[in-house]
Amino acid sequence: MREVLLESRDDKSQVYLPEKCIGCGTCVQVCPKGELIIGSVGPVVRGLIDKDFIEKRKSGACVFCSLCARVCPTGALEVRKAGKAEKDDSYLSVALKPTVVDESCIHCGLCSEVCPQACIELNDRHLAEDGSLRMKGRTLIDMNRCVHCGWCAAVCPVGAITFEKPFAGVYSRNEKVCQACKTCVHTCPANALFNRSWKAGERGENVTHRLDACIYCGACAQSCPVRAITVRKTAIVPEMKGKLAFEKKLVLQAPWPTLTSRLETDEGACLGCGNCVIACPVNALFDPYLAAGHLNEMDEKPLLEVRNGSVKVVNQEVCGSCATCSMICPADAIWLEPREVV
Repeated sequence: MREVLLESRDDKSQVYLPEKCIGCGTCVQVCPKGELIIGSVGPVVRGLIDKDFIEKRKSGACVFCSLCARVCPTGALEVRKAGKAEKDDSYLSVALKPTVVDESCIHCGLCSEVCPQACIELNDRHLAEDGSLRMKGRTLIDMNRCVHCGWCAAVCPVGAITFEKPFAGVYSRNEKVCQACKTCVHTCPANALFNRSWKAGERGENVTHRLDACIYCGACAQSCPVRAITVRKTAIVPEMKGKLAFEKKLVLQAPWPTLTSRLETDEGACLGCGNCVIACPVNALFDPYLAAGHLNEMDEKPLLEVRNGSVKVVNQEVCGSCATCSMICPADAIWLEPREVV
């Protein structure tokens, strides 16, 4: 598993494990020094920018208090002393009960099919040879990738799976602000968000929330380019040592992500079609008339516009770092590049 050394001092080191990170930003929320940064969550998930979710400022103000590592639900951050990770019941990832499959499992494979992290495998699956109508085998869960969403337990026909969620919380989304760009849908580690199809004449919401699958991590809010989503953690579910102090911090509004990317364009490759201008959620929020395709009937646009036959970035600072523009571009003429944050 890949490791990123964020900082080391004396015999202590802070290590980041990107493959375990789900982009929730909980560590950023609890850091008393504001040393950790999260940004560009959507395009990282979509594979459209080469960077990690978490970065660290270069101020050197970190005191190695371990709060970030203690509250991380997946164990993606570690504080090591003399090379050994500090782990006890004051760490959420340790206190969290593992997802377990008991002996009543019939190895039907439903859990493996619905797992949003693809962390359940069926090994040596075969028909029993004792004359019964049973399946034999082993159902294995990779706890390095499990996010404790409960999909597996929900579909298990015999109740063979037990799990524990990391957080309880409240999810809300402003339907008037949401532009249905699917950034949150692609980002959610628990597959708790989706775009529901509806029949002609039926009114439906832009994004539908699966309440029972939500782990209230907040990755969706971190990725939303127009800040239409709010996730508030109301409690830490496991019996974690010192969790009351963490809960007081987590109940507050999480900081919005830092802009850790910048838009780049290739004027020579651009076709001037304006697809990116219309699809951009920030542009669409600015005026629904623009989102409806009226590209040339509006002089003012906040983020992207076509001038003299090619796309121009009006204002980098209002970019929500979702990369919807690059996904829709037919000529690969617009993309995101990492932006250094000091």
